[in-house]
Amino acid sequence: MNVPQLHASLANVQPKPYWIDSISQPPPCPSVAGNLHCDLAVVGGGFTGLWTALLARQRWPSRSIAVIEARRCGGEASGRNGGFCAPSISHGVSNALKRWPMEAERLIRLGRQNLDELANDLQRFGMHVEFEREGKLNLASHPWQIDGLRSMQRNYARFGIECEWLEGDALTQRLNSPVYHAGLFEANYALLNPAKMAAELRRVCLEQGVQIFEQSPVRELRPEQDGLLLRTADGDVRAGKVALATNIAPPLLGHLASSVVPVYDYTLVSEPLSEAQLQAIGWNGRYGIADAGNQFHYLRKTADNRILWGGYDAIYYFGGRRDEELTQRPESFNRLAEQFRKAFPALRHISFSHAWGGIIDTSARTTLFTGCEHQGCVAYALGFTGQGVSASRFAAQNMLDLLSGERTERTELMMTSKAPFRFPPEPLRYVGVKMAQRSLAREDRDGHRDLLLKTFDALGIGFDS
Repeated sequence: MNVPQLHASLANVQPKPYWIDSISQPPPCPSVAGNLHCDLAVVGGGFTGLWTALLARQRWPSRSIAVIEARRCGGEASGRNGGFCAPSISHGVSNALKRWPMEAERLIRLGRQNLDELANDLQRFGMHVEFEREGKLNLASHPWQIDGLRSMQRNYARFGIECEWLEGDALTQRLNSPVYHAGLFEANYALLNPAKMAAELRRVCLEQGVQIFEQSPVRELRPEQDGLLLRTADGDVRAGKVALATNIAPPLLGHLASSVVPVYDYTLVSEPLSEAQLQAIGWNGRYGIADAGNQFHYLRKTADNRILWGGYDAIYYFGGRRDEELTQRPESFNRLAEQFRKAFPALRHISFSHAWGGIIDTSARTTLFTGCEHQGCVAYALGFTGQGVSASRFAAQNMLDLLSGERTERTELMMTSKAPFRFPPEPLRYVGVKMAQRSLAREDRDGHRDLLLKTFDALGIGFDS
C-alpha cells in the first residue's frame, strides 16, 4: 500500500496524542489474579468507569468497589479527545429540541447542572486538570451555516442561555480568518486536559479506597446463583452489581453490538505559539472553537499555547475495525494541515508536533443511552458520539440510579432510557454510513439536505455533528 508523503508542516510530527506528553504516567495498577469479590465491579477505566466508581463511593461509603480496565486507565478515547467539556448531555440544545421536544427543557437544565457539579467535584477532590470555563466560539463559513447559527441563537434565547452574535470587526476580534464570516459565542463552556482528567480521577478513586486493576480485559460476563461472574485471562471477579463502561469496545452484552459503530476522528497539535502569532489570528482568549459544518473542525489552545486542530474526517472502516494502526492516517493528517493553512494563512509556516486518531462510539442519534439488565444487577452506558467529557459523569450517575433501583429524573428521560436505532449488519452498515457521509459532505458544499438525510431525520437517525 502506498503511504502518501506527509505535508511539510508534519515533517517532525510524533505519532501519538499530545496529552500523553503533558502528564507523568503513574505507576500501573495490578492485573486481576486469582479470585476477587466485590460489591460493585466497574468494567472500563475511562471517564465513564472512573466517574462511576468515584460517585459510587460517595453513595456507598462502606461497599467494596473495583474498576477493571483492559489496558491503562484513560488510555483509549478518554485520553485522546479534544477536551471540550460541554454544558450539555444531549449533544447540544438543537439536538435536544429536534429529538426530544417534550423534554428538551429538562435535558438542557440537567446538562448545565451537570457541568456545574463537575466543576464542584474538581474543586472538592483537588483534581488539577487544566479546567478552563472560558466559553466556546461557534463559526460559520457559508450562508446556510450562518442561518444555522441564527437558529442556534434563537434556541439559546428561548432557554436563557447567554450568547453573543459576531460579525465583521466583532468576529475578527475573537478570531481573524478568511474562512469564517459569522460566529456565535457562548460563555458557559469549558475545556480541560483529558489525560489529566483521567489520571486525576484514577488518583482520587485510589485514595477513596476503590481498587483498580489494569491490563485485565474481561472476556465474559455471566450470571451465577449468588451474583455475577466476570472472567479475565488470569482471574475471576465475582460481584453483586456490575456497571459496564466499555463504550466502543466489543460489548459484553452482545445485543448492544449494533447500537454503536466505531468512527475514527483525527487530530493535530502545533508547536507552541508566541503571543504575536496568536494575535495575528485574533485569538485573544482561552475559549474553544468549532465550526458549523457537518464535517466540522474543532480547535483550542493547550496550556503551553499550542493549537489543537481536529475533526473533519470521520472514518468508519468496514466491519467496524478497531485496530491501533488505524489511529494513524496520513491522508487525514495532510488534509487537516492543508485546511489549517487555508483557515489561518498568517500561521502557514508553523509546524505540528503531534498527530493521532481515536475512536468515537457513535450512536445513530448522537447521544448516550443507558440500560439495566439481569434483574437490575448490570447497568451500561454508551453512545456518547464525541460528547463524553462531561456527559460521562451524568451517565455514571444514571447507571448508579439504575443499580440502586431508583426512579429519578435521570432514569425517566426518554433520551437515556430508549434504545437508539440499531445499525444494520455488513455490508449494509458500511454502505449506509458512506452514503450518509457523502450526502452530508454535499450539504456542506451547497446547503442542500437531500432525500436520504431527510428520511433519516424523519426516522430519528442522525449522522451529523
